[in-house]
Amino acid sequence: MRLLSVDPGRVDFGRRRFRLRTGPARGVLESAARAFLSGLNAAIEGRTVDRLARRIGEVDPAHRGFACEGAGMGCALLDLVTLARGRRVAELLSGPGSAHPHLVHVGIGWAYARLRLRPVAGVPTADPLLRWLAWDGFGFHQGFFHADRAIGRARVEPGLPPGARAVRDQGLGRALWFHECADPEGVALRVAEFPPDRQADLWSGVGLAATYAGGADAAELSRLVGPAGRHRRWLAQGCAFACKARQVGSVVPAHTHEAAALLAGVGVAEAAAWTDRALALLDDGPVTLTRYQRWRTETSRQWEER
Repeated sequence: MRLLSVDPGRVDFGRRRFRLRTGPARGVLESAARAFLSGLNAAIEGRTVDRLARRIGEVDPAHRGFACEGAGMGCALLDLVTLARGRRVAELLSGPGSAHPHLVHVGIGWAYARLRLRPVAGVPTADPLLRWLAWDGFGFHQGFFHADRAIGRARVEPGLPPGARAVRDQGLGRALWFHECADPEGVALRVAEFPPDRQADLWSGVGLAATYAGGADAAELSRLVGPAGRHRRWLAQGCAFACKARQVGSVVPAHTHEAAALLAGVGVAEAAAWTDRALALLDDGPVTLTRYQRWRTETSRQWEER
C-alpha cells in the first residue's frame, strides 16, 4: 500500500516546473496541494474510517475539501486494487467526506488516472450525477503530473468520447490554474494554444479553480474576464460549480466571495443556486454523461439570463 502514497515533495511547483512568481499565489496553491496529499496518504495508511476522519479533521477547514479530494483518490485506489466495489468510497462519502461530495468524486478520477485506467463506469457506490466528476479529476491528474504532454503539447488520450473529453478538459483547465500559478495572462495564453473546440471547457475549469482554490487578488481575477471572450459563460459556469461545492462544505473563504462577484457577477449564494435551478430543469431520465453535460450547459445559461 505504501507504493500508492505520494511524496509531498512532488507537489512543489519548482519540482513540477510550474510557473513561479512573486506574491502569495504559490503558497496558497501549494498549500491546497499539500492538503490533498494529506488526505490521500491518510486514506492509504489508515485502517478505519474513524482514523481517516481524525486526520481530515486536523486539516484547516478552508482546505478540508482538498483533503477529502485526496481521500477520495486514496479510497478509490484501494477499492480498485482490492476489487472492493467502492466500499471505502461509500464509507468516505457517508462519513468524513459527506460535506465535500463534489471533491470526493473528483478524487475518484485521480485514482483511475494513477492506475492508467479510465473512469468509464465509475465506482459503483458513487453518486449517479456527481460520479461524472471523475473525468474532471482524471483531467486534473494528467495536467498536474503529465504537464508536458497534456498542457505543453495539448495531447488528449485517444478514443475518448466527446462528453468525456469535455469534462476531462474542465479538469485540465483547473490544472492550468495551478500550472500557471494563478497568473491571469499566463492562463489566458495557455488556453489560447489549445484547439478552439476545447477552449470553453478549459475556461470552465479555470473559473472553478480560481473560485474554489484562490490564489489571485481582485485585480488579477478581473483580468480573466476579457481573455475568456466568447467563452465568458463557461468561466461563470465553473465559478458557479465552485460556489456550490464551497456552500455544501459550509466554509466559504473570502476569495470565493470575491471570485463570485467578479467572474459570475453575483454573490456566492446566487451562483450556487444557478446549479440547483439548472439541475431542476433536467428531465428524470438516466443519469448519463449527456445529462451531466446538460447540467453544465443549463448552469451557463443561468449566467446569461441573470
